[in-house]
Parts: sequence; structure tokens; C-alpha cells
Amino acid sequence: WVRLAQVTVKGAQYNSCEYQPHLKCLDGTQVELLKYIHTLLDDPEKNQLIWLHGTAGVRKSAIAFTVAENMRGLKVTEETNVKKWLVGTFFFLHKHTKCCTAGYFFTMLVYQLATNFPSIQQDVNRVIHNNPALLDTDMPLCDQMEALFLQPLQKL
Repeated sequence: WVRLAQVTVKGAQYNSCEYQPHLKCLDGTQVELLKYIHTLLDDPEKNQLIWLHGTAGVRKSAIAFTVAENMRGLKVTEETNVKKWLVGTFFFLHKHTKCCTAGYFFTMLVYQLATNFPSIQQDVNRVIHNNPALLDTDMPLCDQMEALFLQPLQKL
């Protein structure tokens, strides 16, 4: 766990003090897109991974931060009584070297996942103990994703 914590990029989290001022959508802007994103997130039958892409300056970070902030505040929906919360974020930032490196992506997400779901910490520790190279930023992303992220998620 300590080794994993050492390679995480805390500055990539949406609420990091390194990422200030926090960008967010102004009230009344991006309403349709935000509504669409939340509709996808609310539907368990839909893909829960949303990839925002576009040219520089189209406000991707502001949209993602707004969604993250909204999801962090949600705990229980009245209709389904299902708990929802923000499990993890990774903001790729050009001004922070480690936040531009995809090799930190899955280590950061699994750290946040295991922090939010302590029941998988032991599994994550075992995987890292058996293959410490998974924490190397040069490790193939598919190997990191499978061992660090997908296998623990299956246990949940």
C-alpha cells in the first residue's frame, strides 16, 4: 500500500490543491451536455466510462470538474435507494509532468478505488507484492489495467 501511495499523482485528482483555481461550468452553461452525461451515469445499462475529447480550450476540464463535483455530492437516490459517489478521477494536465503521463493513470485510479472500498486493499496489495513492476510507469497500460483495476473491480 505504501509503494502504491508513493507512485500516485495526487495532483491529478479533481479537487487537488495543485489544480487551482478549479474550473467549473458557469450556471446555465453546458446544460444539455451535463444532463446527457448524468443520464449516462444514472443508467446502469450504459457504459459508465465517459471520454471527453476535443481541441484545447473547449472547456473539457470545466465540464469534467463540474461532473466530478456533482457526483461527489450524490449519496442516495430516492427512487432506487442506490448509493452513488465519485470513486476516482484523473485529470491530465499539461503543466504537471506526472499528470501528462498515462503510466500513472491506473495506479492513481486503483489507489482511489481501494481508498473508497477498503475491502479490496488486500487484493491490490497482493497483486503488487506478486508483481511490483506493475507500479512502473513503463509497464504496458493493458497489464496495469487488468491487474490493478479490473481484477479488484470484479471482486466488488
